[in-house]
Amino acid sequence: FCRVDPYGFERPDDFDYASYEAFFSRYLVVLTRRATKWSKLLKGNNSVQKSLKVKRYIRKGIPNEHRALIWMIVSGAQTNMEQNPGYYHRLLEGEKNDKLVEAIKTDMNRTFPDNVKFRKTADPCLQHALYNILVAYGHHNKAVGYCQGMNFIAGYLILITKNEEESFWLLDALIGRILPDYYSPAMLGLKTDQEVLGELVKMKIPAVAELMERHGVMWTLVVSRWFICLFIDILPVETVLRIWDCLFYEGSKIIFRVALTLIHQHQAFILEATNFPDICEKFKQITKGAFVTECHSFMQKIFTDPGSLSMATINKLRETCREKLLSQG
Repeated sequence: FCRVDPYGFERPDDFDYASYEAFFSRYLVVLTRRATKWSKLLKGNNSVQKSLKVKRYIRKGIPNEHRALIWMIVSGAQTNMEQNPGYYHRLLEGEKNDKLVEAIKTDMNRTFPDNVKFRKTADPCLQHALYNILVAYGHHNKAVGYCQGMNFIAGYLILITKNEEESFWLLDALIGRILPDYYSPAMLGLKTDQEVLGELVKMKIPAVAELMERHGVMWTLVVSRWFICLFIDILPVETVLRIWDCLFYEGSKIIFRVALTLIHQHQAFILEATNFPDICEKFKQITKGAFVTECHSFMQKIFTDPGSLSMATINKLRETCREKLLSQG
């Protein structure tokens, strides 16, 4: 059994190799079939047009060999990179903000201590690339600068793209367009979306909403890391990548679909909680186990379990939740 997964993450001591092996042998069949279909779709040329077929393909998973390319295209990162040749390198060569650089340096060793590719002893050590991406991004988007959580996202991007400049533009797509205002100093977008989730749970899983209210548990306590880290270190790597496939194509509503599916699926388990710490513990538990490891069936569930979820509904809820937050000061 391999102690390190294909992405460089060390498996925990209690890792269940037997059930993972059983899942992966089934999933490998799916991956092989998908890879054939994707190769036909791309037919040797490195482009796709957005279409219902492409959306369907993405929901069923992008094979790893095509992942970076498809993320770049569907997120708009490729277009931005082509329209700004040399921009990334100019950012790295320009004047640096010392405070920003210091904040990023502080977080370097805290980023994926369980990943062998980010260790100082690794060759190449991905810390160097990660540092460059974050410094460049902090100078590119001064309104955001750097905020904890971004290091994990950039780290995942570099594991998949193996390319600094592409990771930079994908980070820009996520922070600048796909996730509204998650990482700005006030984190208003992030706080808003946690409230939006609360409203969606009220609509779709009212018993859980009622439990949270009764015990005074704020949503931010149980889901903030889901949103900030886009499920990194919360769900298994393969599952996170499958979620990101859809996130780059369909936008931020995917995060709500995943969150609602986790809560919906474990509703009975969550409702067993009888107090505040108990509820928090249940929310940690629901992100583990076979349900989230079986990424293929999990992804099918996120499009059926929560029922219909339109961007119009989300935007409407965002408006009211944002106003409420702003009025609370």
